[in-house]
Amino acid sequence: MAKAANIDDLANKKISTLLWQYALPAIIGTIVNTLYNIIDGVFIGHWVGKEALSGLGVILPIMNLTAAVGMLVGAGSASRISISLGLKDRDRAEKIAGTSFLLTLILSGIVIGLLLIFLKPVLMLAGASEVTYPYARDFLVIFLPGNLFLSLCFNFNNMMRASGYPMKAMITMLISVVANIILAPIFILVFDMGMKGAATATFLSMVISFLFVMHHFVNKNSFIRLRKENMKLRGDIVKSIVTIGLSPFFMQIAASIVVVFINYQLRQYAGTAGATGDDAIAAYSNANRLIMLVVMIVVGLTQGMQPIVGYNYGAKNFERVKSVLFYTVKVGICITTIGFLCSFFIPKVFVQAFSSDPEITNLSATALRYITLSFVVVGFQIVTSNFFQSIGMAAKAIFLSLTRQVLFLIPALFIMPRFLGLNGVWLSMPLADLLATITTAVMITWQIKKFKSMEKNGI
Repeated sequence: MAKAANIDDLANKKISTLLWQYALPAIIGTIVNTLYNIIDGVFIGHWVGKEALSGLGVILPIMNLTAAVGMLVGAGSASRISISLGLKDRDRAEKIAGTSFLLTLILSGIVIGLLLIFLKPVLMLAGASEVTYPYARDFLVIFLPGNLFLSLCFNFNNMMRASGYPMKAMITMLISVVANIILAPIFILVFDMGMKGAATATFLSMVISFLFVMHHFVNKNSFIRLRKENMKLRGDIVKSIVTIGLSPFFMQIAASIVVVFINYQLRQYAGTAGATGDDAIAAYSNANRLIMLVVMIVVGLTQGMQPIVGYNYGAKNFERVKSVLFYTVKVGICITTIGFLCSFFIPKVFVQAFSSDPEITNLSATALRYITLSFVVVGFQIVTSNFFQSIGMAAKAIFLSLTRQVLFLIPALFIMPRFLGLNGVWLSMPLADLLATITTAVMITWQIKKFKSMEKNGI
């Protein structure tokens, strides 16, 4: 009975209180997930060297690619579970969990296997040089197999939150990052394993987190359980998961492609600022870690929003759906505004954590300041894109997730550097953010009008 009351809170509890109840654990979880990359950057930048730091920047598109598979299944499963619970269909929610487990194993296994087979050409395409390739390779040969555990953990962590366990979902991620913080210096410094040490620490942290989250879903007291009989690839469920999960999937794929283009342009135009291509890639990697930290806070906020919106949309409570959206947008804008102020006025305070090299630090600070010029509006764009995903409108969510990274950013990356050199590479990103936000505003305005029409006609 206590669990049912918890689920019913999604329809009745005060929105601000309920959002923070779900969002705070989710935010901590996404921050913790981002800390994997930050921790590796700190240890590698200071104790392995700037070439290794640049190598870590090169693997970013590959990490985005593996994360895309996890998001394809995990985000779609969580949204479908929330909607199923809103419809009081617990049996289907458990079938979704079983299908998700098997689907993740198959898709992640295929992607990881292909990446390991074609590792060198993929890394060279991603921007590696003969100097940075060995560092990137040493990290990925260990990290990639461990990513299977990370994908499963990500998926079921989202489902844990969607089924009414936000605090436990947070603890899952905390366990992982604490393990990584403890293990990284041991393997990098004590065992003197360099990049392989950083990857080994991350691998073991993923396994520990996976074991914790799966223990929850096989526990007979859990509201949604992972049952052997539900581990089947049911066509209707696979389709329902994938249609929603395609939005974050394409967003991550686009992110991978865009980083490849960015790295290419950085090599082309680094000389206009008196830097080398490897140094420019390292600087972008440093700035991007901090940007992603703020972005993932907003993503965590939307993860807290997702079960509330999904449940009430399933229950056709459109007024509450709109109220949750408006409140989440306000909070998201506040978060990215703080990120902009810190990045613009005190960038060196943050980027110097990754490198003691003054040239890398200065270049990273410049990159961070320019890239975040339109950061204030990014909170609105992220929340709204995820809102469409939460209510099952996959096509709109996919379109919005691609506007910034494909429709606007890629053309800007090839036009602006022709006139502004390296600074043009940095400035193409805030321009894309601004244009994507305008597009998002037009679409959500239309959708809200449609909600009002549905309420008026009793749909």
